[in-house]
Amino acid sequence: MNLQTLIKNIHVVNEGKIEVNDVWIKNGCIEKVGKINELPSDIKVIDGTGKYLIPGIIDGQVHFRDPGLTHKADLYTETKAAVAGGVTAFMDMPNTVPNVLTLEVLNEKYKIASEKSLANYGFFMGVNMDNMEEVLKMDTSQFFALSDDGLYFTKKGNLLADNIPLLDDLFRKANCIIALHSEKEGIVEANEEKYREEYGEDIPFHLHPVIRSVEACAEATEELVELAKKHNARLHILHLTTGEETKHFRNDIPFKDKKITTEVCVQHLWFSQEDYHTLGAKIKWNPAIKFKEDKEKLLEALVDDRIDLITTDHAPHTIEEKSGNYFQAISGAPMIQHSLNVMLEFYRQGKISFEKVVQKMCHNPADLYEIDKRGYIREGYAADIAIVDLNSPWTVSKENIHYKCGWSPMEGTEFQAKVTHTFVNGNLVYEHGVFNDKVKGQALKKKKTI
Repeated sequence: MNLQTLIKNIHVVNEGKIEVNDVWIKNGCIEKVGKINELPSDIKVIDGTGKYLIPGIIDGQVHFRDPGLTHKADLYTETKAAVAGGVTAFMDMPNTVPNVLTLEVLNEKYKIASEKSLANYGFFMGVNMDNMEEVLKMDTSQFFALSDDGLYFTKKGNLLADNIPLLDDLFRKANCIIALHSEKEGIVEANEEKYREEYGEDIPFHLHPVIRSVEACAEATEELVELAKKHNARLHILHLTTGEETKHFRNDIPFKDKKITTEVCVQHLWFSQEDYHTLGAKIKWNPAIKFKEDKEKLLEALVDDRIDLITTDHAPHTIEEKSGNYFQAISGAPMIQHSLNVMLEFYRQGKISFEKVVQKMCHNPADLYEIDKRGYIREGYAADIAIVDLNSPWTVSKENIHYKCGWSPMEGTEFQAKVTHTFVNGNLVYEHGVFNDKVKGQALKKKKTI
């Protein structure tokens, strides 16, 4: 049973405003927002003076590796890291083992999460050339999204951006968001062969954004957007990485009216090609971290609302799996514990407002995926919230990383802000470095439509 909690005199960052208020949590929900004086005697009181309260972050793209790849991450360890970073809910991609290509596998992931996850959870249904016919026979409106993301690791040809006839059928028939990895595999493979001829297997890592190039991303995104427009389909481009792609997304209509949306991952705003010289494979992601001008244009598009969400593409591997030459080092890295810290550094630098950070990390994911009663600090909504101290410097180190893989590309980075408390469904699951894992998260529900 949830204890009642009162957070007093805190700066509430919500729906485009920052206001000092009290927040009363009761029975897992937000009971009241406003000045509160008379309360029951058994209530826990937290003094929020000088601190900030945000809705819990909803990370719209993670790879938590459970089931099948739990030697490097699982739904317990990665949600510990998540709540330490103020993340209270997530959407997990389908490239676990087995891949999420059937309802049976999807339901098994929900069962595992109910037993292990400290945060609330949702899962995308995977779609590729092998299961598309079966998926399109289902009521696709039940899914948060259909996605091909990460399935290219299983075998070549699973990137749908290379298969326009197949996508044409998907866009015509699907009745939910289609969330796609936007790269042209053929262009990437041609670039790999070109540089393999020059360097053999030891291609320098700083050539990763040249191999997984701007052209490979931009060409795919242009085709996907045009196809979505043709069918009036709901398209969401995952992990945008180039300035060139931002021109395909609109900011002249309200977010709620958009049929075509996109997101940016924090690492594509933080790092650029020059960082490969010091970090190498540790920042090897697909699509690649690109160039300085790309990260600048991505941040500009985020601020002016062409980009709609901030995510992480949290994709942990062991340090051994990230070792070896260019072709041996697996793409992907952990980020979820530090995503809010990265964005608050941009806030401190005057590059984005705190209110905009909350919009892109909390409000918009809830609205995009039609998640019921989450993503906002509203009376009657689930008490998924986090307290942030903007003046509590700390440095990322192995001693304070909670990922199962035990490392982070952010090691050695000093942040000025720190998450001090995280509530999930009204339960205080994280407080000043201490976790309460007795109560698990809940499956996210879609809003009921009439």
